[in-house]
Amino acid sequence: MTKVIDLGGKWLCKIEGMEAREAVLPGTLDENGIGFPDTGNNQWKAADAGINENCDEKAEDTGAGDDLLKRNVIRTRLTRNYTYEGPAVFTREEELEPRPGERYFLFAERSRKASLRVNGTIAPQSVQGTVSTPYEFEITGLVRKGINTLELTSDNSYPGWPRDAIVFSSAATDETQTNWSGFLGRLEMRVEQSDFIAAVRVYPGEAAADAEVELDLASPRKGTLSLASDAFEDPALLEYDLPAGRHTLRKAGIALKKDVRLWDEEQGELYALTVSGDGLESAFVRFGVRTFGARDGRLVLNGRPIFIRSEANCCVFPETGHMPMSVEGWKEVLGIFRSYGVNCMRFHSHTPPEAAFIAADEMGMLMEPELSHWNPRTAFEDDASWAYYNLELREVLRNLANHPSFVMLSFGNELGCGALGTRRMTILLNRARDIDPTRLYEEASNPFLGGIGPNPQSGYYASHRYFKENLRATSACMVGYLNEKYPSARENFSAGIGEIRKEYAGPVFGFEVGQYEVLPDFAEWDGHKGVTRPDNYRWIEANVRAKGFEEDWKKRVEATGELSLLGYREEVESILRTPEMSGISLLGLQDFPGQGTALVGMLNAHLKPKPYDFARPERFRAFFRPALPLALMEKYTYTAGEELRVPVRFANYGRKDLNGTGAVRLLRGDAVVGEAKLKDMSLPTGALTDVGEVSFPLDGFAVPARLDLAIELGGEKNSYPIWVYPEIKELRTGDVLMTQDAQEAFAALECGKKVFLTPQAVDPMRFEKAKAAMNAMFSGKAAPADAEEGEEHFPGSVQAQFTTDFWSVGTFASQSGFMGLMMDPAHPVFASFPTEGHTNWQWWPMCRGRAFRLPAGRKAIVTGLDCYARMRSLGMLMEARAGKGSLMLSGMGLCEGMEYPEVRALAQSILDYMNSPAFAPDQEVTPEELRAIVR
Repeated sequence: MTKVIDLGGKWLCKIEGMEAREAVLPGTLDENGIGFPDTGNNQWKAADAGINENCDEKAEDTGAGDDLLKRNVIRTRLTRNYTYEGPAVFTREEELEPRPGERYFLFAERSRKASLRVNGTIAPQSVQGTVSTPYEFEITGLVRKGINTLELTSDNSYPGWPRDAIVFSSAATDETQTNWSGFLGRLEMRVEQSDFIAAVRVYPGEAAADAEVELDLASPRKGTLSLASDAFEDPALLEYDLPAGRHTLRKAGIALKKDVRLWDEEQGELYALTVSGDGLESAFVRFGVRTFGARDGRLVLNGRPIFIRSEANCCVFPETGHMPMSVEGWKEVLGIFRSYGVNCMRFHSHTPPEAAFIAADEMGMLMEPELSHWNPRTAFEDDASWAYYNLELREVLRNLANHPSFVMLSFGNELGCGALGTRRMTILLNRARDIDPTRLYEEASNPFLGGIGPNPQSGYYASHRYFKENLRATSACMVGYLNEKYPSARENFSAGIGEIRKEYAGPVFGFEVGQYEVLPDFAEWDGHKGVTRPDNYRWIEANVRAKGFEEDWKKRVEATGELSLLGYREEVESILRTPEMSGISLLGLQDFPGQGTALVGMLNAHLKPKPYDFARPERFRAFFRPALPLALMEKYTYTAGEELRVPVRFANYGRKDLNGTGAVRLLRGDAVVGEAKLKDMSLPTGALTDVGEVSFPLDGFAVPARLDLAIELGGEKNSYPIWVYPEIKELRTGDVLMTQDAQEAFAALECGKKVFLTPQAVDPMRFEKAKAAMNAMFSGKAAPADAEEGEEHFPGSVQAQFTTDFWSVGTFASQSGFMGLMMDPAHPVFASFPTEGHTNWQWWPMCRGRAFRLPAGRKAIVTGLDCYARMRSLGMLMEARAGKGSLMLSGMGLCEGMEYPEVRALAQSILDYMNSPAFAPDQEVTPEELRAIVR
């Protein structure tokens, strides 16, 4: 009988430059308070971001805590309380009584580059470990009766391994889980018989399974093993006659029962397999029966096309600085993501411990780990790197073979390389399939940043683009249709997939889709006592106070969160409208507290829903779900008298076909103003079904109205906002001077007139410049110097955009940092322009303009929100007394957008307000202040 000796507890730890001290294992140096101050040497692109040295105008100290604005704190990521890179030696004495015929092993589930000495002698690895897989050392000839000295070393400088590629990855970056050092998970000594079953692996297929059994023999042995499972028609027998050593036996074609229960999404059907015989101690493993692969360019699970609703997990665990190691811990993590609609977890450049896959097996969650590899320039070209990642791939596949949740694996994140690395990628793809053909493999997630297309041998292609064809709605530098094209509910990526199909037939899904930034909720860090400090958040918080934004900060967070949610929804639905795609991988539902502080989530860094309505799981799950009706509207805004024509589709990627009648209703509040029935029809799984088209006449709208188009079909619901405006053939200006000319406006103000000044603000070349900036970034060149052109009428202004900022300016420093709009919907200026307190689709044309700098202490009617790093006080619409007159100043480029009904409606609503007694600005701007912001 195998005996296990738990080695958890107190050890003596020694690192270079510090006296030895007591530490507890399992644990890390950080958790044991061992190391040195974090000076930010591993800070992510701080100089490029300009947020350490150049955070716009300097804020003044405004009170307690605001000394952060003056101190040299790390502003691009969390700060470790303790940091150290190099060998950490853990020593412990263990009393043992080895007996003849016993074999001793030391097992360490997770570490960095680890080694072991027993009584001063180096112990050989019986199972080679990596940063992603366990270590096993055989110490049979090294232990002795009595006191034995164990000396474990964890080296997070990775000598002999590709240090930079590992430390750049989520497996070891200080941007998220930290480059910790120590030993995590199971740490134990195991006493085995002289001969034993070392491992069992099961590879189920459609009707039969293959199995591998590893025998570790101290001497030659001959016999027969029995492989028994309730999933098999009959026990399988495996005969062997082997010399001493570790051997792998394979039994192919074990018939499965015809009524075998299949593992599937949200169905954690698992079976036990017992291997026994010939006096060996029996071995027991769990496995699931499922097939996973590709057919007709789609991902297929158990013969059914599926749609991946994936989240990129970047290993953000600020309390511990490392991922959970228990099954229950991972059930909690996966359950949180499932509550938002996730059915697949992508582990960005890392592989979680086996506990994560055990939890996923039981929950029916798909899993896509990656090698600990992020090298966008020379992947696999260094021989040390090539050797290491071959080892890591082999050990990941061996260690996780029995887990049905493990369906895909990528060789790293955004890898790039030359001809040698590319050849080696192909070798590795073939090698992975030879080891385990029951999974799909990709040469990299977003390989070559989408610049050269997929490897023909790759099992799938996850990318944000294919050459110039985008595969998501927004990318770096705000490139993508969501900001470039007038909004509709019809955009898809079929054209891009068509180009891909000219050279690649495999499944395609979206990569790191979303990345819509949300302003931070500082209360998240109240009571935080982890191994990291949120100095970057506290610096932002101090800047908020210094800039005077504290009073309405929660409204700013809410406005950016609602807009972020809108962006995520459009991303999801656009891919659902693309029947050739196999899904979407988000980045991300959880905030990323590094890389310049990329707060893009509905969940905070602690995996808690943010305390705002936009972050409720049910709101995200409303569109991120297995089946969803879709309205393919031409646009969101209409003129009264138009006809609303709505093609309806139904995306069904659940486990079953759906049927039933349905209806499309046009609602004004709770009142039904139009209804169209949908015919009874089959809605097959694995397909986007054309349901038909409905239409509604938009007559009788004498005043602007916000409506909702609600679809109910197959037991599923969806709804869309639309706006209807009365036709405006000519603006009614009354006694207001409406002009684009600042000099004309200044003169009129001196004459005591009411002036609506709306200078030209739309740069028609904006996205050509943005694409040039993005291409320069991908090629490693400097961004073009004309990034701020188009501000000739608004000195020092900021380029607006429809969505919130992409990821963070800490990573993409050329972005303007604009974060959407905020306004008070009850303000009388909006009496004829229905709006919420945040950007929605009807604001798209206005967001092509520029956000001007507000003079100190002044407020805007429509506020332009700025990113945390720059925190400028911005306006898109401001009223003020100026000279002898009254001014309304717009940076929205309204005169350039008069072809849009929403622009005409807003302009008329502003004019009506200015012609009413309500227009009585309570703030004033001096002529000098006015000329400083507009000309």
